[in-house]
Amino acid sequence: MDSPGYNCFVDKDKMNAAIQDLGPKELSWTELQELKQLAREGFWAQSHTLRGRVYQRLIRDIPCRTVTPDASVYSDIVGKIVGKHSSSSLPLPEFVDNTQVPSYCLNARGEGAVRKILLCIANQFPDISFCPALPAVVALLLHYSIDEAECFEKACRILACNDPSKKLIDQSFLAFESSCMTFGDLVNKYCQAAHKLMVAVSEDVLQVYSDWQRWLFGELPLNYFARVFDVFLVEGYKVLYRVALAILKFFHKVRAGQPLESDNVKQDIRMFVKDIAKTVSPEKLLEKAFAIRLFSRKEIHLLQMANEKALKQKGITVKQKSVSLSKRQFVHLAVHAENFRSEIVSVKEMRDIWSWVPERFALCQPLLLFSSLQHGYSLTRFFFQCEGHEPTLLLIRTTQKEVCGAYLSTDWSERNKFGGKLSFFGTGECFVFRLQPEVQRYEWVVIKHPELTKPTSFMSSETSTPSPLSHSVPSDPADRLSPFLAARHFNLPSKTESMFMAGGNDCLIIGGGGGQALYIDGDLNRGRTGHCDTFNNQPLCSENFHIAAVEAWGFQDPDTQ
Repeated sequence: MDSPGYNCFVDKDKMNAAIQDLGPKELSWTELQELKQLAREGFWAQSHTLRGRVYQRLIRDIPCRTVTPDASVYSDIVGKIVGKHSSSSLPLPEFVDNTQVPSYCLNARGEGAVRKILLCIANQFPDISFCPALPAVVALLLHYSIDEAECFEKACRILACNDPSKKLIDQSFLAFESSCMTFGDLVNKYCQAAHKLMVAVSEDVLQVYSDWQRWLFGELPLNYFARVFDVFLVEGYKVLYRVALAILKFFHKVRAGQPLESDNVKQDIRMFVKDIAKTVSPEKLLEKAFAIRLFSRKEIHLLQMANEKALKQKGITVKQKSVSLSKRQFVHLAVHAENFRSEIVSVKEMRDIWSWVPERFALCQPLLLFSSLQHGYSLTRFFFQCEGHEPTLLLIRTTQKEVCGAYLSTDWSERNKFGGKLSFFGTGECFVFRLQPEVQRYEWVVIKHPELTKPTSFMSSETSTPSPLSHSVPSDPADRLSPFLAARHFNLPSKTESMFMAGGNDCLIIGGGGGQALYIDGDLNRGRTGHCDTFNNQPLCSENFHIAAVEAWGFQDPDTQ
């Protein structure tokens, strides 16, 4: 190879302009123990030779299934698969979903080699049905491979990883779509200002979030993507969520208050990512990404499984040729102006609330379960109407025309499991809010203040090496996984941080510890609100109030109507 070690697939002039090479560094075995920090700091980012060595070692150490195609397999099959076609005219496998091969400073020979490698991967991995990220991965790995066969082997090892704790690349439409839903949930919790903008300017917010992998695997310039991939190989899939969230935060910061450059926010974000060097350096992007105190890997896995289960229940497991059935019910579609009727909130206000709910329930439409004006002012009747529905939405209008409420993650029938004793239940997906006089949402305190808790011993941590028990996956995870954000997953200093919801014959309580976010009496007549530890909220309305109306709403699959 020519100095500084580029192979025959790379356009050396473009590469020198994209990533300055400062020559080789040494990486000792001792330093490998601190690999995570070195990757984040970009220790090998400016040495083409060293990055190639590190990639070789990290990919070699990936635990793979017993039979994983290697370089010799590529040498045996490439001629039969490619035939006499020129590399540039080779079709891409269907599983890349029309994704183009990013140039990444490759020359024409390199771009053709990527096509050949992808076709050979398709031959050896017939179970891969949807993997639009793969062209970018192969194009990057080709830079750090001696030849096509070695690049093929590296890509195969990444695809054949059989460590359940180390998810690397989505290989089915179900996995991809549930990842998009999971990303939408994370945006909703960690980038609320950006989420509000996306809801306001897009006709289908999940279609915007479904582009998140393209931002990383295609639109990011080579020097940015390589830095992300450095950390990804060390830390796994969670890094991708972090970086995509950081991109969205920077997009919102730059574009907030400005008119969008087109009438398509999806295209605007793509253009922003492509030109991201005008806004932020790779170092600052990663710094922002790792400043986001994200859920543990265990919790993200639970959320992903919950989203997969919701898609399976709707029969969405493959991409449809004509239209994606998994399209998120955009709030204007989920809350129909012509047939939505509430005594408490307007269509616009319900749409605002709907934009806050988890993606797997935003696929649904609101279903009125209880109305005090229809069913009477009785807490017993309230519970009777709500039991069997999960989740539910509680809405309250006071006699002072204040409006507040709560999103409640768990079926109210759970209250019957405590032998008549008033006890709290629910999960950290619960939140409380007020709509009038001004809009404010309060989520579980642990989401914004993870320092209040440490993962329990069976959960993965951000710093320790996971044990086999840490990431054990049940044989049927869709049915046997614990609920997402269940309080028992966390070492909380006291129970006051997990008092989500409680109900008895005499009262209904939302939030606890130092006060209650909402307390309603058994006659649905009086209530009070104040600060509570669970949501760290301000009073949702006048601290002592009289109730004018109460409603409970469920979530109805549009296919069952």
